[in-house]
Amino acid sequence: MYHFEEELTCSICYSIYEDPRVLPCSHTFCRNCLESVLQLSSNFSIWRPLRLPLKCPNCRSIVEIPPSGTDSLPINFALKAIIEKYQQEDHPDVATCCEHYGQPLNVYCLLDKRLVCGHCLTIGKHHGHPIDDLQSAYMKEKETPSKLLEQLTDKYWSEVCLLIENLEEQKAHCEIIVQEDKKTVLQYFKRLNDVLDHKKQALLATLDEVNTQIAAEYEPLIERMKGIREEQLELMSLNTSIQEEESPLLFLEKVEDVRQRVKVLKEKPLPSIKPVEIYPRIGQVLKDVWTKTEIRQIDKVVAPQIKLIPKGKVCHGHEKRSSKHKQLRTLKFLIISLVVAIFFFFNTRFFSAIHEVAFPYVLNVFQKLYYDSNNRLQTAVEVVCHSCNLFEYLCKVASSSI
Repeated sequence: MYHFEEELTCSICYSIYEDPRVLPCSHTFCRNCLESVLQLSSNFSIWRPLRLPLKCPNCRSIVEIPPSGTDSLPINFALKAIIEKYQQEDHPDVATCCEHYGQPLNVYCLLDKRLVCGHCLTIGKHHGHPIDDLQSAYMKEKETPSKLLEQLTDKYWSEVCLLIENLEEQKAHCEIIVQEDKKTVLQYFKRLNDVLDHKKQALLATLDEVNTQIAAEYEPLIERMKGIREEQLELMSLNTSIQEEESPLLFLEKVEDVRQRVKVLKEKPLPSIKPVEIYPRIGQVLKDVWTKTEIRQIDKVVAPQIKLIPKGKVCHGHEKRSSKHKQLRTLKFLIISLVVAIFFFFNTRFFSAIHEVAFPYVLNVFQKLYYDSNNRLQTAVEVVCHSCNLFEYLCKVASSSI
């Protein structure tokens, strides 16, 4: 039925008839459209007659509308039934307005250059725009596509092709740079991993050397003490068997043998256990040296010489330096005290004047200064004492990096 769409369209609003009414001249229009035309014509009339005159939009003949208005006009029931049947069917091949549901796009807006429906022209945003029918618009715009395509040929086409080539060249150039940078990254971190792996192996080898020192230090002593323990257990077992001996002769012989063996066992010197420590500790080295070393300086960091040393020996090297600092501080204090004493000795009048007020205060200040200096010096000695060997190690690292 969409072939009859033109016959189902109101010539005023260009939309499908809504409530179609028949004029006396037999032309049909929407009731709302007739109301609009009637209101417009009545605005120009000074006298309102009993029957309202109306000029038919199609045939231009004057028809009279009853005073009750368009409601008294007869309904075109046949056309209304056809429209209802038309609206119930699906029209996949008919383009409809996206803003007004079900209304066909049967008018061409010359201002916006697009298809619109009748509602767009009457109540929509295309109201008042110049329009044309589909066939006329089709004939006028038939040559437009070829003219538009002519604008895309020749110069514009060449510019687009040249731009595509330039973009592809730049893309390929950037991709080559990225690939080169990837190779650089892989090579850099391979060298860095090799250096780190070498340093790791050096640290582990140093720890293995310490393990060897530990084994050489303790295993002979442990084996020796195990031998003494085995001999003690053997003598304890022999003592049990002697207690069960009933022959006086054999008992005395065995007792003498046990006595001699106990004497020899007691004369064996027992090793003295000396407290030892492992220095420097790897964790402290990693914290104090490795975490503060720049990446480019990693290959210059040497593995520390980890040793098994007697406990407390770490402080000996620094004790001498701390004693020298202490002597210098004491010497400075004595010089200052001597200068103050000479000053007061040669200025007896001034000394007698402020003796009772200033001297106790000055003496108290010097005493506090002396005790405070001693306390701080003692604290510094205790702190530096534990890091003396680490200081020597850092000096070696610095000298090797230079």
